[in-house]
Amino acid sequence: MTENKDIQISKKAAELISLASDTIIVNMRFMDVALNRLKSEEKKGLFGAATDGEHFFYDAGFVLKSFLEDDNLPVRMLLHSLLHLVFDHPFDYDKLNTDEWDIAVDIAVENVILELSLPSLALHDDADRQWVIRNFTKEVGFLSAERLYKYFLVNPLAKKDRIRIGNLFARDRHIYWAKSQDFEISEEAWKKISQRLKTDLGTFSKSGSRSESLIKNLEGATAQKYDYKKMLERFAVMGEELKINDDEFDYIYYTYGLEHYDNMPLIEPLEYKDERRVRDFAIVIDTSASCMGSTVRAFLRTTYDILKSTESFSDKINVHIIQCDNEVRQDVKIGSDRDFDDFIKK
Repeated sequence: MTENKDIQISKKAAELISLASDTIIVNMRFMDVALNRLKSEEKKGLFGAATDGEHFFYDAGFVLKSFLEDDNLPVRMLLHSLLHLVFDHPFDYDKLNTDEWDIAVDIAVENVILELSLPSLALHDDADRQWVIRNFTKEVGFLSAERLYKYFLVNPLAKKDRIRIGNLFARDRHIYWAKSQDFEISEEAWKKISQRLKTDLGTFSKSGSRSESLIKNLEGATAQKYDYKKMLERFAVMGEELKINDDEFDYIYYTYGLEHYDNMPLIEPLEYKDERRVRDFAIVIDTSASCMGSTVRAFLRTTYDILKSTESFSDKINVHIIQCDNEVRQDVKIGSDRDFDDFIKK
């Protein structure tokens, strides 16, 4: 009896997910390529929904319960997980503060869905989400996951607010994201899908249903990412460094002398080596009200740590931190870790 009931629940849940997929395609034709790459699969004991980049996993009982609560919830859950992928949210998850990233990406995705204003996606408690979104928009502006994440790092939510907002905006579990590098469909593959989606979105926009947040999030997901460390290394110049030059050192004569002439090497290693190093570096800060102090401090800390932590930069670094608006207000020379720590505390 129980086995037959489980089969019926699984069958009904699969039908609801299939219907959800059809609903998305009918209302958002541009999503077809992305949706076709995501295979729906029941996963017992999941108690929710989740994606690993290739599958949309769901708990059958949870899907039925959600449908009884609001018949649009299965559609909302599927689209929510799909948008995470096309917005590049799961990738590099293990390098982030996951608590802040989880809530940031959920708000960003739900904001896009609400902007679409499609009846097939509407939930009875969307007004509560709209209220939260309006408040965050006043603080953050455009609600991308990245902007919200940076905001939450500086302004952490209180525990009760985190729980309340999490319950309002979460539609899936991010339990597979920590291993996103092992996804069957890679980040690069999803970027190509996102690029195709962005192109196809033009037709949808002309039909009258338009989401500015959807367009901007897609632009962010498909934008070329730059390695800040490599960018800094472009400022390197050739110069001599006081160190053993292993490339020009002949170990045969050296060890021969040690063995036969009372530990006296026949040839001393060269003490200088030509290398590309960054020796002088200027960081110019806009001190106008458009730049938040916390953001500036985080940028300075990141830049200085990179300068000090890699062999591409000189041991005796000469950093100038210049503060200006319509004119130069201050020029501080940083020559040591202590100088930097003293400056950052001001």
